[in-house]
Amino acid sequence: MRFATVGLLLAVVGCVPVVSVSGAEAVAAPKVHWNQFRGPQGDGISTARNLPVEFSETKNVRWKVPVLGVGWSSPVVWKNQVWVTSGIEGGRKLLAICLDVETGKIVHQVTVFDVTNPGMEWTNQNPHATPTPLVEEGRIYVHYGSYGTACLDTASGKVLWKRQDLKCNHRVGPASSPIADDQSLFLQLDGVDVQYVVSLDKLTGKTRWQTTRQVTSDLATRLRNAGLSEEAIRGTLNKKPGDNRKSYATPTLVTVEGKQQLIAPGAEVLFSYDPQTGKEIWRVDLQGWCWNVACRPILANGLIYVTTGIAKELMAIRPGGRGNVSESHVSWTRRQSVPNMSSPLLVGSRLYMVTDSGGIVTCMDARSGEQVWRNRLRPSGDHWASPVLANGKIYFCSKTGDVTVIEAGESYQGIASNRLEANLIASPAVAGDSLILRSTTHLYCLAKGYERTAEQVATERREAETKMLVGKAAGKGRGVQSPRVKALLEAGTITREQSQRLDAFAIRLREMVQAGKLTRKEATDLWQSLLDDQDAKQGKKKGS
Repeated sequence: MRFATVGLLLAVVGCVPVVSVSGAEAVAAPKVHWNQFRGPQGDGISTARNLPVEFSETKNVRWKVPVLGVGWSSPVVWKNQVWVTSGIEGGRKLLAICLDVETGKIVHQVTVFDVTNPGMEWTNQNPHATPTPLVEEGRIYVHYGSYGTACLDTASGKVLWKRQDLKCNHRVGPASSPIADDQSLFLQLDGVDVQYVVSLDKLTGKTRWQTTRQVTSDLATRLRNAGLSEEAIRGTLNKKPGDNRKSYATPTLVTVEGKQQLIAPGAEVLFSYDPQTGKEIWRVDLQGWCWNVACRPILANGLIYVTTGIAKELMAIRPGGRGNVSESHVSWTRRQSVPNMSSPLLVGSRLYMVTDSGGIVTCMDARSGEQVWRNRLRPSGDHWASPVLANGKIYFCSKTGDVTVIEAGESYQGIASNRLEANLIASPAVAGDSLILRSTTHLYCLAKGYERTAEQVATERREAETKMLVGKAAGKGRGVQSPRVKALLEAGTITREQSQRLDAFAIRLREMVQAGKLTRKEATDLWQSLLDDQDAKQGKKKGS
């Protein structure tokens, strides 16, 4: 209540500081370029007026191409280039991949780093290439957390400089993306062992300054305050030491009363630093289990909006003052339906956010924190990607390939529900009048007036089946893995038990190929024959 009261009093007496998004951040890329995580201003807002609202695997697809390796970094766009990062061989080779926006053809595919020991403590939660690159005229900056940071020439793909000495233990892999002004590249490395922010010279890669996070931390007390037993606390401290210090958020540059600030979320504390020196300006203490922070702060209405990781609290903070401003500068907070993974979207005086699971969208008054409306997306699903706004429409991408488009307004108005054969974790990008989506396997360019044929989609599905069948990296028996099996299950042609048997059969075929008992072609022919038979049964069922 005190936070709301303070915010109201300040608004009445006119003490809200003059705040804007940093002009230096905007210098690196005009709005026509989607040059960094969440776009030119880092807020998910596009000026595009003609993005497609409805699309599928065939409709309004300009191109769809497979992306080598594994990565969750979002695409970035500069002129006719779209870039992503990826990892192959279990993260031993880290790649930067450039494609032509018009055709989807690969322009550059560069092995940036060879990593001797790419191991993580928890390998199934995050790949090695999750941080989104930053691109500007002539240069792209790629970042893989403690595995390395580099600058490449966008025309030739040549590596101009690289660093592999900025280390921390991410535990579950890197995720924080780089940002820049006209001189510096800013990185956050918040591991379970060390936590610091570093500024690099963009031209040379040399360190301009490095600031260690100054936090007094007591994980046991936080766990005890949450009601955990002493036995559970001891188990957590032994199994996950330093877990409360790791964070994965991307910073933001803002200007307050004519001076720049680097807003840099960390575990347990939100910091503001002087981007020229790295000196701390102010801080706000976060409450509860406030680690694994993943959002990028957004500035609007004279307030900074940030979420607090596992604690799932949304905070609105005035970016002024000095020292610890936890008691004086927090205007309001909210805990209901707050995401951990995705970042909020600010449209004028309205804030929109979607929950990690369940697809619950909330619209709020960004000035007061009051709820305007709340609604579940249909289909719902889990949402890790941050939403994008274009031409008054908001795009939400789910992990199961559903892209729901709604109107940004005073009530919930669904416009379209689109389904792609994809797992969407990376946040969308925009290139002119095209929507660029990265799935865990492909890159899509969606634009009005383009069409893929049914034959193209069928060929792609067969290739996916073959890859699923013989791929060495495929897991064993964890749910339905085959797209065609999923389709048969969703159509009601087979039962859940039958789908599990089909998956088990696919795993057995793969083992026989690896053991040399079947050739790849023989196994694929057997698998396709079995699924074709199921498709025929589905056709008979429809015709009866």
